[in-house]
Amino acid sequence: MTIEPGPLLAAINSPDDLKKLAPEQLVQVSTELREFIIDTVSIYGGHFGASLGVVELTVALHYVFNTPYDQLVWDVGHQAYGHKILTGRRERFPTNRRYGGMSGFPKISESPYDAFGVGHSSTSIGAALGMAVASDYKKDFDRQHIAVIGDGAMTAGMSFEALNQAGALNNNMIVVLNDNCMSIDPNVGALKEYLTDITTSRTYNKVRDELWNVLGKLSKFGPNPQQIARKVEAAMKATLMKQSNLFEALNFRYFGPVDGHDVQHLVAVLNDLKAIPGPKLLHCVTVKGKGYALAEKDQTLWHAPGLFDKITGEIYTKTPTTPQPPKYQDVFGHTLVELAEANDKIMGVTPAMPSGSSLNLMMAAMPTRAFDVGIAEQHAVTFSAGLATQGLVPFCNIYSSFMQRGYDQVIHDVALQNLHVVFCLDRAGFAGADGPTHHGCYDLAYMRCIPNIVVSAPMNEQELRNLMYTAQLPENAGPFSIRYPRGEGVMPEWRTPLQRVAVGTGRVVREGEAGGVAILTIGHIGNYAVKATAALAAEGLDVGHYDLRFCKPLDEEMLRDVARRYGAIVTVEDGCLPGGFGSAVLEFLADQGLHLPLRRLGIPDRVVEHGTQDQLYKECGFDAPGIAQAVREMAAKVTDAARESVLG
Repeated sequence: MTIEPGPLLAAINSPDDLKKLAPEQLVQVSTELREFIIDTVSIYGGHFGASLGVVELTVALHYVFNTPYDQLVWDVGHQAYGHKILTGRRERFPTNRRYGGMSGFPKISESPYDAFGVGHSSTSIGAALGMAVASDYKKDFDRQHIAVIGDGAMTAGMSFEALNQAGALNNNMIVVLNDNCMSIDPNVGALKEYLTDITTSRTYNKVRDELWNVLGKLSKFGPNPQQIARKVEAAMKATLMKQSNLFEALNFRYFGPVDGHDVQHLVAVLNDLKAIPGPKLLHCVTVKGKGYALAEKDQTLWHAPGLFDKITGEIYTKTPTTPQPPKYQDVFGHTLVELAEANDKIMGVTPAMPSGSSLNLMMAAMPTRAFDVGIAEQHAVTFSAGLATQGLVPFCNIYSSFMQRGYDQVIHDVALQNLHVVFCLDRAGFAGADGPTHHGCYDLAYMRCIPNIVVSAPMNEQELRNLMYTAQLPENAGPFSIRYPRGEGVMPEWRTPLQRVAVGTGRVVREGEAGGVAILTIGHIGNYAVKATAALAAEGLDVGHYDLRFCKPLDEEMLRDVARRYGAIVTVEDGCLPGGFGSAVLEFLADQGLHLPLRRLGIPDRVVEHGTQDQLYKECGFDAPGIAQAVREMAAKVTDAARESVLG
């Protein structure tokens, strides 16, 4: 289906076209851009509310600045749809986040207008500062550097580290703070309250503007009257706001708050900021989902709603005729509440993803025992470690790709001290349309090399519940990692009795013909091996299947039995091949002097782009047909002599 843009937007194929318009036409451009985003996302899907909230800001930035020479860095990228549409990608926009199509996030290789690839939050200020320093070094003094960061992303330590250095270096850069009191879930913490205080202090902003206008025109105060204005203003802030301005304490010139939906005023302000040297921060107040009433009302639901009817607001959902399996995240959320009701030592921790991880269930049921710490993965891990030192058992729920940001803390603050922290890694493996910034490819590899830690993955909902139950037991009082994928499991009747699992033990899913091929899997991808073995059985190939459950410690007894019984092995994991589950099996067999043909299937050593999980499994050769084909090839390599040796 073709989405027709409005007449002004249809003529814009680059920011140069935008600059041909008169300032008063920018209101209409903003309206057309917003409608184009609504029309396209309602039909093709994608992130929604964030981009609607910055339509006017996006138009103003590209109208004022000379992009791509002036470098514009978006934080996270959820809000960059308007940016992509205005920079020559309008016709490709319907392919957004689809297999083989446009990335859902800014990406250097996609466009020269994408100054920096983003997907994880809080990187924009540091990246823009690096660009600013490089421009000064190369004597490109006229080049502007703009970082657009949301208030939710400001909670991460990276943002403050970059602000601190930028204030000290005094390079020419602009930080635009998009303040909508939201990341995905509502923002939390003292910074949110601070920004709200600034935003709502009408007295402060009115007096500030009048002060600068008056003192800026007077000469009797000397050659630099606005220097005096700054001193007077600082005293005024202390009186009216009972605190100094955080950003100005870091040597940033602070401007705002301004209405982030007044495009003409934004143009005027940004033109003024271009002429002011040094680091500046423009505080824009916006509404996430602006222009679509339902998205304004329920900003969490409309962050990425899927397909919907833009007129009625009905979000399309499948109407199953039979009971459907739940999402793994919901199994986690309900099971954690169940465990916490029986064990008063259990606590819940997440960095700004309570609804995405379903920790919101525990937050609602036990608000004093579940914590959203904001976009701060490093802090989430160390906070959990602190809880554990006092005899509590924190379940720290972090997306696998975001866990990478807290890796030092996992090693230094948890593993080295052997503390009882349970890491529940959601979105492990391919994350789907969010693409390589969100794929959880590496956790099996980066976790299993750490001392003291247990590394596990359930094949289904029952196994997830049992691993969670096992992880909180006193006998397992050390670091424990459980990874599971995005999306649905396989068990409609998933509320099974909780059972202890012996750490380091796998389970036999299917015994195959002696001397043949065995498939070893870990995690949900084992369900694709079940389909593969069924297809192979229909062909007369009797293949074994073993669900190892643990990448560390491995079930050594099971591996020895497999090596004795079968003539070849295929390992399957929804994780990176270098250093992952298959590597662990190979290392063990080599150390034991057990040599037999082995084929590893998993995520290859390259960047895999976005698409549905099934599309990406197929691309990388470990969907059910890919597993079956690998088994056929390995079966052909098993020599008669090797088969007789096993059988003998």
